[in-house]
Amino acid sequence: MAKQKITAVDFIKKKRRGERIVMITAYDYPFAKIVDQAGVDGILVGDSLAMVVLGMENTLGIGLREIIHHLKAVVRAKPRALVVADMPFGSYEISTKEALRNASILAKCGAEAVKLEGGEEIADVVRKIVRMGIPVMGHIGLNPQRVLALGGYKLMGKKEEQREKILRDAVALEEAGAFAIVIEHTVPELAAEITKKLSIPTICIGSGPHCDGQILVLHDVLGLSDSIPYFAKAYTDLRSIALEAVRKYVEEVKEGRFPSSGKNE
Repeated sequence: MAKQKITAVDFIKKKRRGERIVMITAYDYPFAKIVDQAGVDGILVGDSLAMVVLGMENTLGIGLREIIHHLKAVVRAKPRALVVADMPFGSYEISTKEALRNASILAKCGAEAVKLEGGEEIADVVRKIVRMGIPVMGHIGLNPQRVLALGGYKLMGKKEEQREKILRDAVALEEAGAFAIVIEHTVPELAAEITKKLSIPTICIGSGPHCDGQILVLHDVLGLSDSIPYFAKAYTDLRSIALEAVRKYVEEVKEGRFPSSGKNE
């Protein structure tokens, strides 16, 4: 019997039951199948694909077209996990009308929720997307789409003024109707405080162990990234495995050992 599809509502129920939530990124059909079979609760088609798949310096260069392309591939895997699509830089800041249009495009392409970076300043946009019937996941703390203004990927919440702003952001997003909030690269004490304060789940990345769930970039988990953040963990070295496999292929072709005689005749 097939397992029941996970929804945004289920994320909230998991928090109420005290059940830890596991999310990971995926950007294509085969890896979406793999991570879903492994038992993750949510798959994020993240704008991180700009860096780990397309080789860009940051996430600012990715557009809606690229997100849609990879989202469709993930959706074709028919995962049980909740499929969340990032709204890329420039797709929701210009106007509420454009944000609603772009969120609806992602939903039509199979996204079961969308994720926006920001807090108080985007609360009204979040509220209207939710009213349209599309679940929204918030994203506070470090916002990679604002790396230029931040001056780099800095740990957030160390200063009192910054701490208070992040707290206000969390509350504003919950009040706007977000079903969950990602807290990125924020001091663990603040992430713990937010987790306790909110009735919706917090999903942390680089913000300590006290959140309701965790999310990591797939390429970091598999050891495929050029550099892995200190707060992430590589559970295998798939890069070395892939490199060795291709080297063996190159060697066998050059030495005339592939294809072997008889098998392909």
